[in-house]
This record gives sequence, C-alpha cells and structure tokens, in this order.
Amino acid sequence: MNIVTHYVSFRRPDGTPSFGRLNGERVVDLGAPGAPAFLKDHLTGDLAALKESAGYALAEVTLLPVIPNPEKILCIGLNYATHVAETGREQKAHPAVFTRWADTLIADGDALVRPRETTRFDYEGELAVIIGKGGRRITRDAAFDHVAGYSVFNDGSARDWQRHNIQFTPGKNFPATGAFGPALVLRDAIPDLASQRVQTRVNGELVQDQPISDMIWDIATLIEYCSAFTELVPGDVIVTGTPGGVGDKRNPPLYLKGGDTVEVSVGIVGTLTNPVVDEA
Repeated sequence: MNIVTHYVSFRRPDGTPSFGRLNGERVVDLGAPGAPAFLKDHLTGDLAALKESAGYALAEVTLLPVIPNPEKILCIGLNYATHVAETGREQKAHPAVFTRWADTLIADGDALVRPRETTRFDYEGELAVIIGKGGRRITRDAAFDHVAGYSVFNDGSARDWQRHNIQFTPGKNFPATGAFGPALVLRDAIPDLASQRVQTRVNGELVQDQPISDMIWDIATLIEYCSAFTELVPGDVIVTGTPGGVGDKRNPPLYLKGGDTVEVSVGIVGTLTNPVVDEA
C-alpha cells in the first residue's frame, strides 16, 4: 500500500513563503532557510530527497494555494456529460479551455469572497493536475511523465458575468474566488486515480458526486491538447472540469452567500474547505 504524502505551500511565522511536507499537525519545511522558496521550482526533482530545514506546528504557519505562483492556470469547461446536459450545451469535438489568473487563488481555509457585483456566485468542484516536467506537443503516451501530482480546486464562478458574452473570463477571475489545495499528492501515490470521486458539499449537503473516470476528455488527452497550443512548464495547473450539480442549474438554484461553507473532496487527494463571505 502506497503512503500518501502531502506537500503544501505556506508562509513561515516570519512571513516568508516556503513549501514542505505535511505530517499530521506538523509542517516540515523543505525550503532553503532564511529565504523565500516555492514548490514549483522543485517539481522536476525528487521531493522526498529534500532535507528538512525547519519544522513548525501547522497552527504556526499560514497555508498558501498549493502552487501560489503558477505561470498558467488552464481550466477545462464542460468535461462531464452530466454538466454538459444540465447547461443545455452541445457536446463539442474539442475541450473548452479558459484561463484563470494566479492572483485570484486562495488556500484551504481561506474565505471565498462573493463579489458584490453578482448574486449568482456558484461552486465548481474539480481535480487539479499539476505539471512537473515542461514540454510542448506532448503525446498521450508520454503525458503522465509530465505530471507531478494532483490537488483539489473550487472554481468559484460569477455566473452572470461568465455569460455576459461568449467568453468565460470575467466570471472566472474575480479576486479570491479560486480555491486551490490543501496539498499536492504525487502522481505515483494514486494508482487508481480514475476511481476517485469529485464530491462537493455546501453546508454539509452533497451537491456533486462523480468519478474522475466519467471525464469526457481524460488527463492524457487534456495534456496533449493544451501542450499543442502552449508550452507547459513546471507548476502549471490544468483544472479538469466540474461534474453536474452546479448551483446555477439546480431547481431552485443554489447560490453561495456569506455564512456558507463549501467542501470539495477528491478521494485520497484530499478535501478543500472554504467558508464564504460577502464582499464588503
């Protein structure tokens, strides 16, 4: 049985960013002492071989998004048939891809901020794939050689702004709407990834629940497709799409508001938990 090791990004008690290994309620700092350190800069090496530079109680540090500074976040839309059906859209021959900016990201435990410009703030529980080895025009057969590991994502969406026109960008990039974490789990620690289920709960109620195997375009296809039009680099994130059950398409709709709590779980990858606040 594989031991699942969780790697996190965090701020040390002195405020400098670093990364490390999560051991229960303790964080093992793997960054160079006395200097900022980032997980994405070490994904091409052996994380398990890095030496401990310090150790902290989890309560002493502030978690960051698992990759706080990715060069690219590529989000996949309409990648589960249940979500395609509930939106009433036509299934296309190629993936829908849109971008999210790194400055919209928040960590596990941080508050998702409902923008005051919308009353249609929605959840989208998703699996995030983190690139460990860069490349361009990566083939399906080689795709997993470029994967460092996986994490959990909640693609908080202002639905009205998403549909102002045909592009999704405005509704997907309000500040503090992209929850990402809590940790990176290495690729080889999850031999049965396809059987892991994407599950979202709002205030404890299960609202999304579907296995990763139900994705229309699997991870290898997404890496092949995305790397055809852009070079992938270590730390890039592919957010693989959400199952059916989004709040905007429920009857009645279920939109997020201040005081709610959203939990997104992806099997042994982990659980991402965020309260919701209304923007002042």
